[in-house]
This record gives sequence, C-alpha cells and structure tokens, in this order.
Amino acid sequence: MTTAPSPNPAATGRGAEIAARVERFVRDVVIPYERDPRRDAHGPLEDLVVELKERAREAGVLSPHILPDGDHLTQRETAMVLRKTGLSLLGPLACNTAAPDEGNMYLLGKVGSAEIKERFLKPLVEGRGRSAFFMTEPAAEGGAGSDPSMMQTTCRRDGNHWVIDGRKAFITGAQGAKVGIVMAKSAEADGAGACMFLVDLPDPAIRIERVLDTIDGSMPGGHSVISIEGLRVPADQMLGEPGEGFRYAQVRLSPARLSHCMRWTGACIRANEIAVDYANRRHAFGKPLIDHEGVGYMLADNLIDLKQAELITDWCADVLDTGALGTVESSMAKVAVSEALMRVADRCVQVMGGTGVSGDTMVEAVFREIRAFRIYDGPTEVHRWSLAKKIKRDWRDKA
Repeated sequence: MTTAPSPNPAATGRGAEIAARVERFVRDVVIPYERDPRRDAHGPLEDLVVELKERAREAGVLSPHILPDGDHLTQRETAMVLRKTGLSLLGPLACNTAAPDEGNMYLLGKVGSAEIKERFLKPLVEGRGRSAFFMTEPAAEGGAGSDPSMMQTTCRRDGNHWVIDGRKAFITGAQGAKVGIVMAKSAEADGAGACMFLVDLPDPAIRIERVLDTIDGSMPGGHSVISIEGLRVPADQMLGEPGEGFRYAQVRLSPARLSHCMRWTGACIRANEIAVDYANRRHAFGKPLIDHEGVGYMLADNLIDLKQAELITDWCADVLDTGALGTVESSMAKVAVSEALMRVADRCVQVMGGTGVSGDTMVEAVFREIRAFRIYDGPTEVHRWSLAKKIKRDWRDKA
C-alpha cells in the first residue's frame, strides 16, 4: 500500500477556487432544473443535457477538471471539484464530469495517440457529445462482469481492420452516445489478448437490443444490452497496443471508482442538508424532530460518515497523484465510501419519513442512485475479496 504525500498547497488552492465556482453554478443554476420534466424512466433527455452544458459553458465551468492546455487537475483537486458537481444529480451532466464520460476522457488523455485525442477526446472535453464504455457482458452467457478475463467478445484482424463480434450489457449511455470504447479479446493465434478500440456512434454493427429498467435514473440513455456483429474498425483506431486492454482498463477504473466516490459524496451532502432542514422545521410531540435523540443521532452519524468519505477519498487521490496505479487504495475507497453513503442516504430517508420516500425532494432519488453505486465499478464483495487476496499475499511474503 502506497503512502500518500502531503498535497501541494498551491494546487489545492487552485482546486478550491474552481470548486467554489462550480458550487455557485450548481446551486444557483442547476438545482432549479431538477423539476424540469425533460426526462424518461432511464434519465434526463438529450435536449436537457445539451441545455445544461451550454449554461455551464457560459459560466466557465464546463469540464472544470481539465485545464485549458488539456492537462487534468490533480486527483486531489478533482476530488474537490467533483464533490461540488455532485450537489445535484444534474450537476455532473451540466459540468461534463459525469460517468462514463469523465473516466473515458481520463483514459484517452493517458493512452490515446495524438490522432485519437483530436478526433475522439476533443469533442468529449468540449461537451459536444457523450461516450460509452463497452466492457461488461451478459452474465447468462458467461461474459465479463467484475472479472474481465471472462470476456467473450472477440476481435480478429482483417487486413488493415479489426472485426469485432459479441454482446455487451449494462452499457451506460450507449443510447445517444457519439463515441464508444469497445473492449474485446483477440481471437488471433498469437494470443494478442484484450484490446480496446475507438468507434464513432451510432454504427449499424452496434445494435441496442434493449435499455434495461434499473433502480437508478440519473444517466442519459440508461444502461443497455448491446449486440455487436461484424463491427469493422480501422487498425489506427485501436487504443494503445494490442493485448494491453486489461491494463488500460485499470488505468481507467482506479480513478473512475474514485470519481464516483467524489460525485456521490456531493449528492449525499445535499441530501443531508435537506434532511437537516426538515428535522429542524418539522415538529412532533412538542418539539422539533432534531431534538428527539433518535433523529438527532442519525444526523450526527451522517456528519461522521460524510467526513470519513471525504477523508478517504482525499487520501486515495493523493496516492494516485504520486503516479501509483492505486488499485488497492481505490478498492478500499470504493468499499468504504459506497457503504458509508448508503448509510447516509438511508438515514436521510428515515429522518424525513413519508416525505423521504416521495419525489418531493431529491432524497429519494439519491437513495436509489447510491444503492446502484454499491454495485457498479465492482460490487463491495469483489473489492473485499481482492483486498483479502492482497492480505494473504503480504502475509506469505513476510512468512
């Protein structure tokens, strides 16, 4: 496990200034859109997302985690900024820091060639399109989920192209996306291994079979089951080198897990603000709810869990800023933060009673989103299993 250095005061000062601007924008401009009817069962509709991004562009907070020269903020600065975008479920969409785009931008910035960055990354940074990451596969077919080595989707060389066939599942935002990152396992005799490819969307060879009905509903396009039949991709649209797909997946997933922790901490901060306001205004049995220990103690526990979520996220961010891959640290952060935020969201609902399970505030929606967060980017149990394996390896090394 890596020991994190102290953060650079100048860098965190820059991050704090950007985060403050983002917070003002989200609270003043984005939150009023939460009642906007432009959404379906799977998430906000495209015209709402486009309008929000335009408002962010006007306010100078579109893609605030990426600097004008194309460099990223440090992970610690990104943590400060993404927590503020998360204060509304629409905030990450407006500021262009939502999943899967934020993680895809990070990956392309780290691995993509100059040509790929110009053609595929630049439009994403500019907010001119959404992206999708095609890795997970249908469980019923024995495909890749938390274990990407089980991947069934194949790619094979055909002249100066690769041909991809397979099926994918739970692909967030595929409906309406302009850019796709497709992961497949090489079917070549030389055993090239897993590969990643950049594709323009839509493509007739990539068909959305259905958009799943899921517990969450904040991501445009929802989560789709996809069939890929005879997709031809030019060789120069391979991301990086053949056989490096699994390694590139970790380049993306470690920071992406942390980004989820950042955004959802912001959402739970806001949900807790609403619950605190409710508990102070609502009276029962002759006094405000907050004066009843059963309620006041729940809000006190929320304060503790939110602070712990912030601290572990910042610690993990500092590790990633050292240049370490941070797989172990991101697993610990994913477990600790997702479980802590589930407790926070659940308490907010409980404090607010019937109002907490209604759509009158964002609290009910946050509860559903956090429940889904405990599963995607690796469920809690997979990360604990991975950490237990490391504990065993470390013990053997010392024995």
